[in-house]
Amino acid sequence: METKTFDLKKQLLADYDTRWSREGISGERLASRLGKLSEIGLTANNGSRRPGFSSEEREAKNLVAGWMKEAGLMVRQDGAGNLIGRLKGRDKNAPVLMSGSHVDTVPDGGHFDGTLGVLTALEVAQSWQETGYVPRKPYEVVVFSDEEGSRFNGGLTGSEAMMGDSDIEALKKRTDYDGRPFEEVLGDVGLSAQTFMEAKRPLEEIESFVEVHIEQGKRLEKEDLPCGIVTGIAGPCWLKVTYNGVAGHAGNTPMTDRQDALVAASRLIHKITHLPHKFSSSAVATVGNIEVKPNGTNVIPGEVTLYVDIRDIHEGPREQLIDEIIATASHISASAEVSVDCRKVHSVAPVPVSETLQADMKKAVIEVGLTPYFLPSGAGHDAMIIGHHLPSAMLFVRSKEGISHNPSEWSALNDCVQAAHVLKHYLETAQNK
Repeated sequence: METKTFDLKKQLLADYDTRWSREGISGERLASRLGKLSEIGLTANNGSRRPGFSSEEREAKNLVAGWMKEAGLMVRQDGAGNLIGRLKGRDKNAPVLMSGSHVDTVPDGGHFDGTLGVLTALEVAQSWQETGYVPRKPYEVVVFSDEEGSRFNGGLTGSEAMMGDSDIEALKKRTDYDGRPFEEVLGDVGLSAQTFMEAKRPLEEIESFVEVHIEQGKRLEKEDLPCGIVTGIAGPCWLKVTYNGVAGHAGNTPMTDRQDALVAASRLIHKITHLPHKFSSSAVATVGNIEVKPNGTNVIPGEVTLYVDIRDIHEGPREQLIDEIIATASHISASAEVSVDCRKVHSVAPVPVSETLQADMKKAVIEVGLTPYFLPSGAGHDAMIIGHHLPSAMLFVRSKEGISHNPSEWSALNDCVQAAHVLKHYLETAQNK
């Protein structure tokens, strides 16, 4: 039987409308580069495995660095391994416009998450070179290190280092999936804790950041649109809820004489599904981690701990939702005759995208001939880290069936190229401000 060779470029070009290859933007080049990157860390499932600070991530960065040089960018790497390609502007004193994403992946991920944001940002620089456009402000294409965080159970490592948000002592305590400490792994790619801290960038050097990313959801697909304007990036808050009842024999304890911690927890889980919409149309709440003790088939659960992931792009409504969940948990504990303890164990502030940047993106979408559509980002991105310090915007690209972090992840080349055109118009508007 003949073995089929995985060929992402061929798949992308199969139904591509070449009329979108214009104004210096090339769908064929974008497909070729997506294909080349897909070969690095290719898994048996035709997925991608490029952990942060791995040889595979470094190989991908080196490949992108070569393409940056082809586009006329000056290339450097900072102390956290972030790859930066810079195009000079006519105004040497102007702050830089920045765009990019990451090339690391989850263990068996897809070929668009992060990578598309890097290559569309690079495609804009390449289009300017080919059309002779000279920007007024400097432009930088950035590949951030270790965004996914699958190696150290963290993530957003490179963008945090650039913004000066890194807790280096906490990072030093982390070990990877092989038990190797963070500093040792850094040494593999020529970095160190010292260089890592030197990656911090003076904020006044950067005017704004924009990131193109696959949606990782179904909204654009349902609207039959190639791309959408992100209104904000949701900040996650993790709430740890522990119910304590009384463990007992499942056979000898009457149903009317039980203090079942799992029953109380299940009531809360059911209630949580109905609470977010009361506070915000973009709020969500999820219970995905439950610990039951003593966890015996014939034992009434005496203790149950569950973790609630609560997100919204608006901090006020998110905090109101958290308070409501805590109040609901307390009310259930009283009626179930069990005790409850609620505490926040993780919290990141949401990042709303300014109305000005949303308006600029809307203008760019219309200029390309597309219909503007606004949607929130429920997942975190490098733009979230930068957005805590500087103006940041995002453009989502349609994801087939909303699949992400999976070899089946797919965004059609027509959609990807249209997003590149939108990014180009957006950046050129920003250049003229």
